[in-house]
Amino acid sequence: MELTLWQTSRTLRARAIHLALLTGLIVGCSGSGPKKEAAEPPPPPPAESPAATTMPAPSPATSSAMPAAETAPMAPEQSGGPVLAANAPKTYTVQKGDTLWDISTTFLRDAWLWPEIWQVNPQIENPHLIYPGDTLTLAYGAGGTPELRLERGAASRMSPRVRSEPLEGAITPIPYEIVAAFMSKPTVLEKGEIKNLPYVVSSREQHLAIAAGNTIYARGALEGEAGSRFNVIHVGEPLVDPEDNKLVGYQGIYTGAARMVEQGDPSTLLLTESARETLDGDLVIPGALDTPLDFIPHAPASQVDGQIISLINGLSMVGQYQVVVINRGSSHGLEPGHVLAIYHTGARVKDPKSRDVSMHGGVGGNVQLPNWKAGTFMVFKTFDRISYGLVMESETPIRTDDRVQNP
Repeated sequence: MELTLWQTSRTLRARAIHLALLTGLIVGCSGSGPKKEAAEPPPPPPAESPAATTMPAPSPATSSAMPAAETAPMAPEQSGGPVLAANAPKTYTVQKGDTLWDISTTFLRDAWLWPEIWQVNPQIENPHLIYPGDTLTLAYGAGGTPELRLERGAASRMSPRVRSEPLEGAITPIPYEIVAAFMSKPTVLEKGEIKNLPYVVSSREQHLAIAAGNTIYARGALEGEAGSRFNVIHVGEPLVDPEDNKLVGYQGIYTGAARMVEQGDPSTLLLTESARETLDGDLVIPGALDTPLDFIPHAPASQVDGQIISLINGLSMVGQYQVVVINRGSSHGLEPGHVLAIYHTGARVKDPKSRDVSMHGGVGGNVQLPNWKAGTFMVFKTFDRISYGLVMESETPIRTDDRVQNP
């Protein structure tokens, strides 16, 4: 009896254990089931679901077709193109007295990059010429590059002539009155000019120093009718290219103005103005020189590296809108409109922590400081080895021996 009870108790305990194990297995299986279902991808939403109508990302073609105002244009520094001025306007109406340089600096950080943003309209006659009253509009082309477009004003002249004075009302690249004043009284003479120009042989009273009111006689190919104006120029100091010590020209000293009385050999002229005494042998030059000003400011296509060899109307330094002469000309690829940067040559100084002997005396090795930009220069007249130009921007006084290089 006791054995039977013990067997029965043992059997019940075994069944309880099995039941517990079975219950745990069932619970475990039921917990892993949802995880397996969550790992499976959900079914796609039906066609009418809002998720199915999400807007696709715009394609590159769609983006480029959007208005410039709604897209961020490509940064000019990244694309290598011109950089707009900080406060460049969307539109600008050209005013009387403007120059192309003025307008360029209104729109651009670097004025000589004007040709890169100027959009020529083939439907407009003489599109490169700009007149007071014309409207310039800033727009953006492919890739966000800036463009300037022209709309003619009512006062525009459509057929200007190429002349040595402003083109029938069209704005000039640089201040015309400054260039005209310089060219009417040239103060630099190219070497090749000297031997072929007419010259003073004497005065009627044979004065040693001739002044206004005196009649003078000149020989050479002096062309002009009665009343034509001429300048009398004294040949001054030679201009020597410091790079090869070759003579490239002469300083020209304005002595006065004369008016043609009668053409002949010699021709007769009346001296009407005197800046200093006129001497026998002084040159006689036409009063109006041909200097077209219908060019566009732009950088030279080839590398240019020269220096300033003469300052006009400046003893030791000049500034903005003053004329200088450089030792580079047409044989070096320069032409009117070319823009160059002006650089001061860095000084040689002593290194205070060096034990070497300095050329300046004392202890301290020599250190060459780098060149630094001092201004901007634009060519307006070229000869073979020299060019006249105007200082357009000056951060510091400009001196002889300053370098001129591509901007």
